[in-house]
Amino acid sequence: MREYTTQMDAARKGIVTKEIETVAKKENMPVDELMTLVAKGQVAICANKNHKCLDPEGVGSMLRTKINVNLGVSRDCKDYDIEMEKVMSAVNMGAEAIMDLSSHGNTQPFRKKLTSECPAMIGTVPVYDSVIHYQRDLATLTAKDFIDVVRLHAEDGVDFVTLHCGITQKTIEQIKKHKRKMNIVSRGGSLVFAWMSMTGNENPFYEYYDEILDICEEYDVTVSLGDACRPGCLADASDVCQIEELVRLGELTKRAWEHNVQVMVEGPGHMPLNQIAANMEIQKSICMGAPFYVLGPLVTDIAPGYDHITSAIGGAVAAMSGAAFLCYVTPAEHLALPNVEDVKQGIIASKIAAHAADIAKGIKGARDIDDKMADARRNLDWDAQFECALDPETAKAIRDSRAPESDHSEACSMCGKFCAVRSMNKALAGEYIDIL
Repeated sequence: MREYTTQMDAARKGIVTKEIETVAKKENMPVDELMTLVAKGQVAICANKNHKCLDPEGVGSMLRTKINVNLGVSRDCKDYDIEMEKVMSAVNMGAEAIMDLSSHGNTQPFRKKLTSECPAMIGTVPVYDSVIHYQRDLATLTAKDFIDVVRLHAEDGVDFVTLHCGITQKTIEQIKKHKRKMNIVSRGGSLVFAWMSMTGNENPFYEYYDEILDICEEYDVTVSLGDACRPGCLADASDVCQIEELVRLGELTKRAWEHNVQVMVEGPGHMPLNQIAANMEIQKSICMGAPFYVLGPLVTDIAPGYDHITSAIGGAVAAMSGAAFLCYVTPAEHLALPNVEDVKQGIIASKIAAHAADIAKGIKGARDIDDKMADARRNLDWDAQFECALDPETAKAIRDSRAPESDHSEACSMCGKFCAVRSMNKALAGEYIDIL
């Protein structure tokens, strides 16, 4: 029998869990300092007690920026084996979290496979699974049906659940009144909105929030407060619907902490580059430093096929300004379910953004690998450069495919004997510098 219910409860009681100990070591942070942050809710260690193979991570703006990868089958792409291949590829590339967003078929076996085999944090969106689980139309589901699926996911070992608790009947009137260009683009948010519109009832995730918190406390599930009104285009960024929902998420954060339930707060979305830092500051103030989990943000609307790049630009600024968790975006965003290569490109782009932000905000040791790369480049040590590279295979493949002439193989095929590094090394060593 555990002496605590959640990681937050343990930290508040002064109990050092194995998860807290592991995260403190990974982050080069004293255990006491980490426990204070967990107790306050400023760091979340998403660790369902039923996820036995978890390699725990901490999520918080003062820690290394973490990456989430969205996966899952759909009606048009049903192969769970391919999804599992993506999962293991994502974990091998350093993703700290996997979200199963499956919207077709029997989802529970795949979810259980994730929590029994995958060491990364596992997240889900229970409202997606409700229609699939019951095989009934949305309007026929009851509040109890939704809550029972939350419990099912908790029992299955899911570490965090995205719940769109922040929209209410008032939001329906706001959306109608303010005439957003893209309305609601959150899939879960749109389902909750549709259910409220069809039934006339209040949002069940808001109305029965305390009952949901009891479930989350029992299994140590972190609540990821979904931003149903996140902007889906630049024109909708920072509008009244987004900000009003954020205020409500701040209230819900406080209520969760009263239950010893950990919280992450989800954020934008599409957003002009010049608004990102301000949005991070607003969230930190309203939500009292709870970890901020952002999708992108995507800084332009016109780059389908390249949205891993638009999101990496926004993600770097967001994480530098206080976001703790970046949800990757792939080249397939807005276009299709990502394939294995799309997943790789999305992860690499997000990892670059996260690493750049960690350097900017002074995370201890973040720049060490960059300094090693600089040494390797100065020495023209190609093997050492590949060891430092975020994606060694790609870097090596590019060099090997365009190899330099054998008599100046220490340089690359761009400069050859004109290589500045080679010339400087020889000049400083007092050697003759041959060019032709």
